[in-house]
Amino acid sequence: MTRSHLTRLSWRLFAALLMAGTAWASAVPPDTVMVFEGARLITGTNTPPIENAVFVVTNGMITGVGKQGVLTFPAGAVRVNLTGKTVMPALVDDHVHMGYRKGSSFSADNYTRGNLLDILDRFAFFGVAAILETGTGRGDLPFTIRPEALQGARYLTTGSGFAMPDAGPGGPMRDSIYGVTTETQARQYVRELAAHQPDMVKIWVDDRNGRVEKLKPALYRAIIDEAHRHHLKVMAHIVNLADVKDLLRAGVDGFAHMVRDQEVDDELLQLLKAHPNVFFLETLWGERRSIYTSPPAWLEDPMLRDVYTAADLKELADQFQPDPAVTPQALARTRAMAQMSLHNTALLEAAGVQLGLGTDTGGMNGGQFFGLGTHVEMELLVKRAGLTPMQALLIGTRNSAAILGLDQLGTLVPGKSADFIVLDANPLDDIANTRRISRVYLRGEEIPRNTLKARWAAQGN
Repeated sequence: MTRSHLTRLSWRLFAALLMAGTAWASAVPPDTVMVFEGARLITGTNTPPIENAVFVVTNGMITGVGKQGVLTFPAGAVRVNLTGKTVMPALVDDHVHMGYRKGSSFSADNYTRGNLLDILDRFAFFGVAAILETGTGRGDLPFTIRPEALQGARYLTTGSGFAMPDAGPGGPMRDSIYGVTTETQARQYVRELAAHQPDMVKIWVDDRNGRVEKLKPALYRAIIDEAHRHHLKVMAHIVNLADVKDLLRAGVDGFAHMVRDQEVDDELLQLLKAHPNVFFLETLWGERRSIYTSPPAWLEDPMLRDVYTAADLKELADQFQPDPAVTPQALARTRAMAQMSLHNTALLEAAGVQLGLGTDTGGMNGGQFFGLGTHVEMELLVKRAGLTPMQALLIGTRNSAAILGLDQLGTLVPGKSADFIVLDANPLDDIANTRRISRVYLRGEEIPRNTLKARWAAQGN
């Protein structure tokens, strides 16, 4: 990288920080070699952790990994003692909805530059290195902000998604999508979207329990075909097994949710073997109210009080209390769907299907708990779906990065970006330990979590 390029990058960073109102700047001069030593290192490569590890970071990149006393490094390196800590790759969340949530407010009016950048900071606080905004981007704003997001979590976006008219996402997000009725129109809209170079395309193939019209097969086939002509992957919101099978035959690249109406069968597994690169996101956080039958223990995590207001926390706690407005029949249905989601997640993991982490945070069911939901998602994978902690960590790091084509993220090996979480306890002992965060580093820079906490406290969170 040339000095002139570094200068341009520095000015872009300065401008982005001013726009975001973020009160931090780089504390590490360029070319500084940093050595992190003494921690247990989970590399994200499905190998046992390295005890008493040493890893070297130069210009934001990992340049060496080994054991203390074995790996050599420059004499003038800055050394960081992490004895007693556990280090894991930073997380990646492949299904979020940005901008509409601001505290307890849920409105399109919140979809502003400042709120989007603030949400990226909130993800970064929790050790999330990148997110994908799935189908609810508004206008040109997400594509304008995407290259400016040089601090906080990396910002990927699908822009506007596709559904039948007035049949996409709910609430204030409903008007964010392309409503399509003809194949010609669908192709035209895909070409319009492709001009912005989205990171993926999102479609809704769901009738919301009979309340809206489901995207017709001829239309989603046209969308998938046109997207592929522009080298864009397509992710589908689904519920039903039959729709998943037909979408696979149509060439879809992945699914924004798990099959929730019935158990996956041999026919689906055979289709998935024929399409080994297809992925599923399980979005268990979005179904948390149907999964938990009593208030979960993580409601008492001290770190929640660092980033959420008392009103936010009361709203979150109230979600796990009986709702008199929900009929017993409706409750039974949602609970059955949630259990099927957990069951099918375990079946597909056992079958070797690519699973990624998605939470639906920011959407109708995801709420304003950006970052927290990403960690709870992994806990649900372990404690409710029955996966091992290592399987959950791989889903939340390596797999999710691969799905988005983020080849610099997801693992901690030489040549990758230095995006990692320093933990006070080992998540392989208890997956809940991913929330015992001591420090977060993104792009080799420590995220100033105390500065962010102070900012949010001054703003009333």
